[in-house]
Amino acid sequence: MLNRFLFKYIDNSALIVFRIIFGLLCFLESVGAIFTGWVKYTLIDPEFTFNFIGFDFLQPLPGNWMYAYYAIMGLFGFLVMIGYKYRASMLAFTIMWTCTYLMQKASYNNHYYLLILISSIMVFLPANKYASVDAKLNPSIKKIAMPSWCKWVFVIQLFIMYTYAAVAKLYPDWLDLTVPSLLMKGKANYPIIGQALQHEFLPYLVGYGGILYDGLIIPLLLFKPTRKLAFFGSIFFHLFNSIVFGVGVFPYLALAFMVFFFDPKAIQKLFLKKKPFYDKAEILPQSYKPILIGVLSVYFIFQIILPIRHHFIEDNVLWTEEGHRLSWRMMLRSKSGFIDFKIIDKNTNKKTYINLNDYLSKKQKRLVATKPDVIWQFAQRLKAIYKSKGQDVLIFADCKVSVNGRPYTTLINPKTDLTTINWQTTKHSDWLLPSQLDK
Repeated sequence: MLNRFLFKYIDNSALIVFRIIFGLLCFLESVGAIFTGWVKYTLIDPEFTFNFIGFDFLQPLPGNWMYAYYAIMGLFGFLVMIGYKYRASMLAFTIMWTCTYLMQKASYNNHYYLLILISSIMVFLPANKYASVDAKLNPSIKKIAMPSWCKWVFVIQLFIMYTYAAVAKLYPDWLDLTVPSLLMKGKANYPIIGQALQHEFLPYLVGYGGILYDGLIIPLLLFKPTRKLAFFGSIFFHLFNSIVFGVGVFPYLALAFMVFFFDPKAIQKLFLKKKPFYDKAEILPQSYKPILIGVLSVYFIFQIILPIRHHFIEDNVLWTEEGHRLSWRMMLRSKSGFIDFKIIDKNTNKKTYINLNDYLSKKQKRLVATKPDVIWQFAQRLKAIYKSKGQDVLIFADCKVSVNGRPYTTLINPKTDLTTINWQTTKHSDWLLPSQLDK
């Protein structure tokens, strides 16, 4: 049964069409980041970026070279779209996108992480076997079929993503509509639609509609009688998210995945009319079968475990942020805070309070006021700056945070010298004070 599920050959029209759309979206995401100013205010203007801890070697290129970086990355996306040197182009985009993701945390979206995963998967797929420059230059590689695992790897990945997105919303502040209401209030100043978004029905749509959509969309798409309804519901859901929440190319990428759920014959007729349709359903022996099953098993086990790691770390993830990233926990809370850093010279005992404007961009200041890992990173940077001046210092932080509109409470033990702390990647940081969220 597993052999038939993974290795039965099916028409490859869906994968070919997805490659074209995916490459286009990679191109637009990269080039769009230049023209919207994202590259400038995220990677060029700041004095430094908050990289993922452990990846300090990944830093933005000096001067304006990040424009060239994103332009080259966009070029690789374009080459993926047209299917030229497909595997090398897809690998190059994946590496470049992963590097730029890891070198900064000021802008974090689930779709940035999803792009890493999907790009990595696409490297190994036979997505250039038709309607590609590669197939034009080398007709011997042209194929009209693919093993069915090429489809199911996307379906399973999406099922994991959407399921965790639904489960993450099953907590009191979401279910009582506190968070959806705060999200809508934050959009009141939007031109044209701002006031409409304040309608009392909208928090219900965002709150419970989000849970139902995330939890049911994959089963509804897999079940033929509900497939079209789920598709049109997806169009509304993702366009709403695109317009209201501005989440980049993710809504359009999510819609692109729909090609894997519809009848391959319908996809072929709609998008690739000149392509022969494959309907033999052969099961051919594959020498790589044991390796593929092993790799996919490890990959999906990792994908299942990673989003639940916060349950094994002390305290509430909404407070500590420990286990938040890479867990499909997006737009789940409203968080604000303020922080003061106090520097004490060990030799003179002189106290200095840091002016964050001297070091951080506006976006970075919001980050450093609420994220413990960023607070720790900034303290280490301050330590290095003062050390370069010949000063040995103690660094303390007075940080107060509000989660989902609650009163501001102290996040960090103000008596902790942050220069003496080592970051704990898999354990709770005991210099964080206990949250009051569950009381």
